[in-house]
Amino acid sequence: MASARILLADDDPAVLESLGWLLEENGYDVVRTTSGAACLAALEERRPDLVLLDILLPDAQGYDLLQRIKADPRWHELPVLMLSALPPEEASVRALGLGAVDFVRKPYRPKELVARVQAHLRHGAMFRATREALQRTETALQRAQEDAESRRKLVDILHEVTGDLSVSELYQLLVGRAARALGVSHCSVILANAGGRTASVVAAVENPKITNLEVSLDRYPELEAALETGQPVLVEDIATHPLYDGVRHVWGLEGTQVNIRSVIALPFTVDRGAYGVFLVRRTRDQDPLGPADLEFAEAVITAAVSVIQRARMVEHTMADNARLEQLAQTDPLTQLLNRRALAENITAEMERALRYDSSLALLMIDLDHFKQVNDTYGHLIGDDVLRDMARLLHDLVRENDLVARYGGEEFVIVLPETDDAGADAFAERVRAAVKGTGFASRPGEEAIALSASIGVATFPAARIDTVEDLFARADAALYRAKADGRDRVRR
Repeated sequence: MASARILLADDDPAVLESLGWLLEENGYDVVRTTSGAACLAALEERRPDLVLLDILLPDAQGYDLLQRIKADPRWHELPVLMLSALPPEEASVRALGLGAVDFVRKPYRPKELVARVQAHLRHGAMFRATREALQRTETALQRAQEDAESRRKLVDILHEVTGDLSVSELYQLLVGRAARALGVSHCSVILANAGGRTASVVAAVENPKITNLEVSLDRYPELEAALETGQPVLVEDIATHPLYDGVRHVWGLEGTQVNIRSVIALPFTVDRGAYGVFLVRRTRDQDPLGPADLEFAEAVITAAVSVIQRARMVEHTMADNARLEQLAQTDPLTQLLNRRALAENITAEMERALRYDSSLALLMIDLDHFKQVNDTYGHLIGDDVLRDMARLLHDLVRENDLVARYGGEEFVIVLPETDDAGADAFAERVRAAVKGTGFASRPGEEAIALSASIGVATFPAARIDTVEDLFARADAALYRAKADGRDRVRR
């Protein structure tokens, strides 16, 4: 969204300059303000697409300003990202509760911040498009209510498909309701990519179990014609229509008996490069489909497509948000949990241990003499070794255990529902596994042999009341393991 306008409100000149420059380098139009009053004035004068708002401003609390913005109907849907140097637990819950879409802690990470801005701008654009689509749908409904009985059937269909359903559920609902309204036994939705020779049946009223059946377009000339031309196809009798000359010949050679009498194929756009066809068919014992049926089917699809596209945008946005959350919690080198995510998860595990009168163990693991690996083989091989170590630890733990990279060559494992004896035994197993593993080396050279020192702490325990206490106990144990000669476990 390169032309989007972003309103930046922060009283720190350094942040204002660096963050403004970063956003402008990524193609955004940035409006800078240094106070609450200036922020409100800028909202009135130059409507932004997104606001980056510092929690502490010289003339206003960012929370109060956020409330004022969200209370104004003009800005209610405007995405606001809060900036603060305060710890997330002190500020994020309150900011999100007041309507902020996100919370970014200073000092910010440029790539992550830009990714969050991009995601929320897409999200805002999606909701604007959704609102317009719903308005168009409401208009279609109002017109339908004024029509005859067939139009009241359309109202019934659209009333259901405007619900909060997934795309696959919408397809299935649409074919069922449309089949009843049109009085047909065969109604389906088919999806295809531009230029492809196959398509997928994603919903069919005649067989609800079908969700992704691949078909060849050569066998369905009505689908092929609708996709190629982008125009509706009405065939009142496939036994005589010239569109089926080739396929009728194939049916004759195969001895295939086709019970379908007439067909309507209505193409629609699903996404860039992806298209769909709404396919309606009647059998030999039913009246043929005609122009009136085509008109009604077009009305159904025209109104329903905007709802389908809305559902697809929601699903894409949810996937984008999930990827952002994964990015924020993952160490980029090893793909393990990072330090921030580890702290959040340990807090929850400690609370769970107290609530259920259980225990947990924390293992702090350090690769011995790892600096020699970087000095001897270089940092690229060193990175490969760390990735090997991450895979080794991941394979050793249980499904509910946590593995994180704590920093450098240090790793942490959290073992829920594990007492002292279990923690010591598992730590010894990790130590032996590291000792017995050949780590990545240069091509043609022997694998690198390493050892690990491990410090163990368990909770609950005396003088361990917080996450910091637990880490301090494990870190002290790790120091003793190093001091006692390395390649050993201590608590």
